[in-house]
Amino acid sequence: MASTVREDEVTSEDELFDQSEVAADYIEGLLDIVDVDGDIDELVVGDRPQVEIVGSDLGDLIGPKGVTLEALQELCRLAVYRKTGEHSRLMLDIGGFRAKRRDKLSGVARRTIEKVLDTGRPVKLEPMSAFERKAVHDVINATDGVESESEGSEPRRRVVIRPE
Repeated sequence: MASTVREDEVTSEDELFDQSEVAADYIEGLLDIVDVDGDIDELVVGDRPQVEIVGSDLGDLIGPKGVTLEALQELCRLAVYRKTGEHSRLMLDIGGFRAKRRDKLSGVARRTIEKVLDTGRPVKLEPMSAFERKAVHDVINATDGVESESEGSEPRRRVVIRPE
């Protein structure tokens, strides 16, 4: 029996790719204004449009602890909304910052899990962005004996890890 692809699935992926193209165009214009060189890749990963900027000397676009990156991501999402009328879950990455940050946070989560399991007491982590909190929650959700939740409000929202 031949498998068929539903038309709404194709359209959905096409729409996601269109969102990444809109964001890439916006970022390209911004890079021209600030005179920064970088290659821009548009893609769809899972159910999320993504734009990645690769190159050297991109630190100013990332900013301390990724705050500039987060702001640029929001601007890209606004550009997508303005062009399409659709809210976007677009993910922007610059210089592989998010992958490196996810790896570092996985280590923090694993060390904190050990502490929680050893002491039987909850541990509150430092405030984090939504991306960072999700990276920590993903590690916690894959580990038996602990659970996590976010508490507080932006920009001081944090993850609390506790024994189950």
